[in-house]
Amino acid sequence: MASAELTPNDAPPAPPRRRRRRALVASGVVALVLIVLLAVLATRSVAPGTVTESTLGGKPAPPVAGRNLITGKPVSLAALRGRYVLVDFFASWCGACQSEAPEIEAFLFDHHVAHDVAVIGVDSTTDTVGDATAFLRRTGATYPAIGDPGGKIANAYGVASPPQSFLVAPNGKVIAWIPGGIVAAKLNALIAAAPR
Repeated sequence: MASAELTPNDAPPAPPRRRRRRALVASGVVALVLIVLLAVLATRSVAPGTVTESTLGGKPAPPVAGRNLITGKPVSLAALRGRYVLVDFFASWCGACQSEAPEIEAFLFDHHVAHDVAVIGVDSTTDTVGDATAFLRRTGATYPAIGDPGGKIANAYGVASPPQSFLVAPNGKVIAWIPGGIVAAKLNALIAAAPR
């Protein structure tokens, strides 16, 4: 009687334990790749002045109100209706925020004659008032800035970390979201292209 030879197709299936181990290793590798991809996407920097789609686009801007961190006077977005207003979220510890400060001042200077724009800074909830005011003085900020205790304003705008800015049209609607540093020339071009 001739012995039967096994071909690769006739090989017995791998034991269930070995298959489970392979499946666990494969799913672990996939999970690791996804974690690395999410980390890269979450930490990638956005080029300064980049305008991105926002869920707030075309909608009324959430309220922004508080006391000026330097003067103590009331500041509100509602009081600036009729102008373009840049709502800028910043923090004293944010390097990109320091880099954008001269651009914000250049933007304001470009419009100082027409007086058609304004800026409101909104400080991060992780800052102390002392850190925030020191940042504003150090960067030479001439625009009013308010604190955001509890992060209510940041949450309304969907801001997780600075710098992020929103350009609000004279009618009170959000027309642009800038999820990185400001570039004055790009903001000016955005305003020039906005419908009148």
